[in-house]
Amino acid sequence: MNNALSNAVRAGSARGVLEFRGTFTNPPDLFGYLYLPVLFVVLGIFLSDEEVDGAATNYGAVTYSGGLVLMLIMLGTLAVAQVLAAEREDGTFLRAKAIPHGMVGYGVAKAVHLLAMSAVAVALTVVPGLFVVEGFGPQGWGAALTLVWVCLLGMLAMAPIGATLGALFGNPRAVGLLMIPIMGLIVLSGIMFPLDLLPDWVRGLAQATPVYWLGLGVRAGTLPADYAALELAASWQLPVVAAVLAAWAVVGSLVALRVLRWTARRESGSRVQAAREKAMKRVL
Repeated sequence: MNNALSNAVRAGSARGVLEFRGTFTNPPDLFGYLYLPVLFVVLGIFLSDEEVDGAATNYGAVTYSGGLVLMLIMLGTLAVAQVLAAEREDGTFLRAKAIPHGMVGYGVAKAVHLLAMSAVAVALTVVPGLFVVEGFGPQGWGAALTLVWVCLLGMLAMAPIGATLGALFGNPRAVGLLMIPIMGLIVLSGIMFPLDLLPDWVRGLAQATPVYWLGLGVRAGTLPADYAALELAASWQLPVVAAVLAAWAVVGSLVALRVLRWTARRESGSRVQAAREKAMKRVL
């Protein structure tokens, strides 16, 4: 690695750490990371008295597991897309493009920030659940390790989707519209209720997405082993989970890289200025 490239990586890492620290001084960002764990703690406690037929667990634990998946999906898609779209509008993306290996440093900074915030978000979700949601949590060290690698692979699979969407959306406010299809995908992927309640064609469609496999892997790490009998294949299918998430991570990264390069070529000072003027008009 030459000096310019290694300097870009170091600068990107340092910037990612600074952005991570800055999150804790921004009340809206903090609220965004805290409200989902609080919401699902309440739901988990409320539903903990309802036992799941055929498994030694309750609907509170199952719902709380779905809340963890929802947190990861929102971080990997919506949050990444919003940040990238906002930085296209305010010129950060253009400034990164203008310096040697700037896009490398920019990508490293976003990766460091995302992974750090994902670790915090998972901790904020999992730790309270271990204490207050009956039946939720890894059943041994093997399950805990499963939860770690599933969350890591899941973020690597989801983040390129968010980056691609953020590169395509020039307006960060329009990114919020993505919430509708994302929530639809979550509902149709068995995150909040079993897929056997849905038609066969929906099940097949769900299994083509990383969302279903991320949910399956998280349940494998947080619910009792006998809950696997209620899954579509009556097992956790962890090798398939790893293969599908890894494939989405690799293919998604290649697609996101091409889209980001295409977007970077189109960026210019005049486009940024026009975007800023539109944003100011909306504020005024």
